[in-house]
Amino acid sequence: QVQLVESGGGLVQAGGSLRLSCAASVSISRINAMGWHGQPPGKAQGQHRELVATITRGGSTNYADSVKGRFTISRDNAKNTVYLQMDSLKPEDTAVYYCKALAVNGVAYWGQGTQVTVSS
Repeated sequence: QVQLVESGGGLVQAGGSLRLSCAASVSISRINAMGWHGQPPGKAQGQHRELVATITRGGSTNYADSVKGRFTISRDNAKNTVYLQMDSLKPEDTAVYYCKALAVNGVAYWGQGTQVTVSS
């Protein structure tokens, strides 16, 4: 069982920055991949969460086209934490951001989500 706790969300003006953190209850060096997914306003909980960024155990990263060049995902294995640095934020980035961990056995774990609101 993997527990994930997100933090760092909030209200920011367009053009501003936020850094999200996702702390895992286990060593993330044992987790196959971790990532961030966004659920835009108007989507009910459990509906499709859009992939924002992922990072594998080996350090490979992948980003949604809409955030390339603005967001950076990183990991600190010593702290069992994954980060999402969000720069040049836009109103359309407004969403609840969920941390996801994909275990080596294929089981996916989700955090509780953190709200990011970008005002114009």
